[in-house]
Amino acid sequence: MLKRLTVAVAALSVLATSAFAAGTVPGFSLAQQQDSNGTPLVGCKLYVIQAGTVATPQNAYQDSGLTIPLSNPVICDAYGRLPQIFLADGSIKLRLTKSNGTQVFAADGILVVGASSGGGGGSPVDPTTVLQTGWLQPIYGTGVVTGFVRANGRTIGSATSGATERANADTVALFTFLYNQDLNLAVSGGRGASAAADFAANKTIALPDWRGRAMAFLDDMGNSAAGRLTVAGFGVAATVLGAASTATETKTLAAANIPPLTSSGNNTISIATVGFNIPKASSSIGQQPSPSTGGNNVPTTPGTWSAVTGTDLNTINAITVTSTGTTSTPVSIVQPTMLATIYIKL
Repeated sequence: MLKRLTVAVAALSVLATSAFAAGTVPGFSLAQQQDSNGTPLVGCKLYVIQAGTVATPQNAYQDSGLTIPLSNPVICDAYGRLPQIFLADGSIKLRLTKSNGTQVFAADGILVVGASSGGGGGSPVDPTTVLQTGWLQPIYGTGVVTGFVRANGRTIGSATSGATERANADTVALFTFLYNQDLNLAVSGGRGASAAADFAANKTIALPDWRGRAMAFLDDMGNSAAGRLTVAGFGVAATVLGAASTATETKTLAAANIPPLTSSGNNTISIATVGFNIPKASSSIGQQPSPSTGGNNVPTTPGTWSAVTGTDLNTINAITVTSTGTTSTPVSIVQPTMLATIYIKL
């Protein structure tokens, strides 16, 4: 009996968790919206916006699994009632207008109640402890992860955009975030009036490309540049978000990379004439070399000198030392590294 009761309690716990797999905002979800006179706001519009922004959209969903997005704005029915609304963890901004666009209500920093990380209704969530749109997360895996896309240089966009990494309405928040944060990310067909306009036009935006790259941090980050990463070493300005180094995994050493060396051991020696001549020794003192051109003097008898000419002379030469090493082979400059996948929060 006790065993059956334990199983039953566990099953109810699972059902409860599933039933409250996402949060909502009381007073809006399945609630009739009214004006100051109590008249239902037929066709009213609820805009769901990222907290702390002016009008950056954030997804609301029809289901607790956060897989079926609602339109944004969410439209009230003929009775002024909003549909059931599910939201992800954290805080949001809401703006309610009449059907003609006249604002009725607006508030920022509204905490989502019954958050998806909770498992029960009403549990409070600190929005600073959960991942927000655009945050990076390394994961020890390679496949698709719910709520994230891979930072692989492919594209995201609407369901009909033809995006290569994810084509779905739930990419709108990340599309907007990347669009405004990094102006160097390519937008198909070029950038238009705004992120919202381009998303609605079914354009795509490229994701940052971390394939085969290590992560470093901006050299200034709101401060003056530290000079630890410079154009000379990094290859590009290290104060630009998303800038990628031009470095490669190997380096071929050139003569300029080699410090001065003292040669020892066996070397190849080549001879180069420098044009410093001395008279060639005769067979004996007093025997004059055969006449030619020149102007050198050699003794003909002990104590006497006689002008002689000739080209049959010995030569003093310069010596050049050439290394006996083989052709330079590229060397690896990769630090000890282990691989995973980096994801970006939708």
